[in-house]
Amino acid sequence: MDRRWVTRGALVAAFFILLGAALYVFGQFKPFGDSSIDRSQPAMLKSVRDLSQYHAAAGEFQVVLDIENDVKWVPAALAGERTLFVAAGSVNAYVDLGSLKDDGLVLSPDRKTVEIRLPKPQLDKPNLHHDRSYIFSQERGLINDLQALAGPPDQQRFYLAAEAKLTEAAQKSELLKRAEDNTRVMLTGMLQSLGFQVKVLTD
Repeated sequence: MDRRWVTRGALVAAFFILLGAALYVFGQFKPFGDSSIDRSQPAMLKSVRDLSQYHAAAGEFQVVLDIENDVKWVPAALAGERTLFVAAGSVNAYVDLGSLKDDGLVLSPDRKTVEIRLPKPQLDKPNLHHDRSYIFSQERGLINDLQALAGPPDQQRFYLAAEAKLTEAAQKSELLKRAEDNTRVMLTGMLQSLGFQVKVLTD
């Protein structure tokens, strides 16, 4: 057999093997197939606690953060960063009925009227929607660009800033008032269905 044909055959085979490997790496072609095996351990229950919170209202919020990290005496083209971060999330407002004081629930002597003194509604920790929160635009100096090559950017500081802004927006909204009204309506309807006259007071 002519050695030239053997050499050409080996080169052709090597070419297709390398081509298949390259396409496999880039995800376009997987001649050898692959599989994903989940060896994670099952979730374990760590603790159980009773809840006495009535979640009476929820608000959806979106905020655009404009955060700039300026380096003094250094041109922005060399060092510094400015980021526009779009954050979306929800905030729940609740009333903790477990914190009712001794005089928070008073039954009249004739057992026909109930007087309830509601605690003030509170805001739960914001629930940031990661699938709808993202960096809209980012300007960085040369040094910051080089640092970014070392690994993916840390977005934790944007999430923390977004949670603070969402809490601030919720406090300025009508969410707390809505939670108070909804709790009053819920308790009034429940006790009236039991035959009581209801008087609801707030702290």
